[in-house]
Amino acid sequence: MTAMQGPAIFLAQFLGDAAPFDTLDHMAEWAAGLGYVGVQIPCDSRLIDLTQAAESQSYCDDLRARLDKFGIQPTELSTHLQGQLVAVHPAYDTLFDGFAPAELHGKPAERQAWAVEQVKLAARASARLGLKAHATFSGALAWPYVYPWPQRPAGLVEEAFAELARRWTPILDVFEEAGVNCAFEIHPGEDIHDGATWERFLAAVNNHPRARILFDPSHYVLQQLDYLDFIDRYHDRISCFHVKDAEFNPTGRSGVYGGYESWANRAGRFRSTGDGQVDFVGIFSKLAQYGYRGWAVIEWECALKNSEDGAREGAPFIRDHIIRVTGRAFDDFASSGVDKAAIRTLLGLDGAAK
Repeated sequence: MTAMQGPAIFLAQFLGDAAPFDTLDHMAEWAAGLGYVGVQIPCDSRLIDLTQAAESQSYCDDLRARLDKFGIQPTELSTHLQGQLVAVHPAYDTLFDGFAPAELHGKPAERQAWAVEQVKLAARASARLGLKAHATFSGALAWPYVYPWPQRPAGLVEEAFAELARRWTPILDVFEEAGVNCAFEIHPGEDIHDGATWERFLAAVNNHPRARILFDPSHYVLQQLDYLDFIDRYHDRISCFHVKDAEFNPTGRSGVYGGYESWANRAGRFRSTGDGQVDFVGIFSKLAQYGYRGWAVIEWECALKNSEDGAREGAPFIRDHIIRVTGRAFDDFASSGVDKAAIRTLLGLDGAAK
């Protein structure tokens, strides 16, 4: 038996104007043809009407039926772009306007309100679709100050996380009402970008039961963070898993910060799954050890390889790495079958005071 589900693929990086990447039905058929059994669906109007999905059970039943025709299940919905807009430092206002409808550009307050509502709708839509988890970003208020030079004033980080918690707690409460976990992708550019910031956020939202983690080891490679130890520390909060690879090859010229180089020329860069340095045998083993029951989802991003080649290679990669958890101990064949009296004898307790 196995607790983990898969293989699945995140559709965001493939969505486009031409078939088979233009509609949910076409993408489901394409994914099934590559051997996937699940798709993670970005909350993009080309793929899902989020308002309808939040309000109409028949709409959600129809969506699942359309996917089922191809042997595909929805794994999670994703509001990465909307979640980013829940908290935006003014330095990034112009750059992040593209994540929102055109009528909200240049209107950060209205844009944030829209984003909050979008994530809440996604919680309700996830429940109607029968999903257990949702994938998103936290957004960031303190990211421009991630490196402490100039010296950060006392209290800046604490206030940033207090405000992040004020914005996310009402959203997390909606996820609680919906019975769905809200999994934040630990990711540079977000205030939640490593284990230390995850702990800050979790404390700030009073250990909210729906605050969970989307585990993506590629971002830990680029930070030189121990992703296996991360699983040991936070496995009880991991609800989503992106199977995404990366490599880190520092030189005397460039390291973690990248020197403003293009992706192909950075010391740390994303690679198609199986082409990088991530120890997926170790990761799948750790997740099996801790009983992870969610999906294994390919997220293709690579500085070198064609996306369709990466997608084609992803399904068998996951299938070969998912561990069918054993139902018995490997040395059961050598069981002595002794009873309690014999055990006491073995311990030298025969005739000892009870």
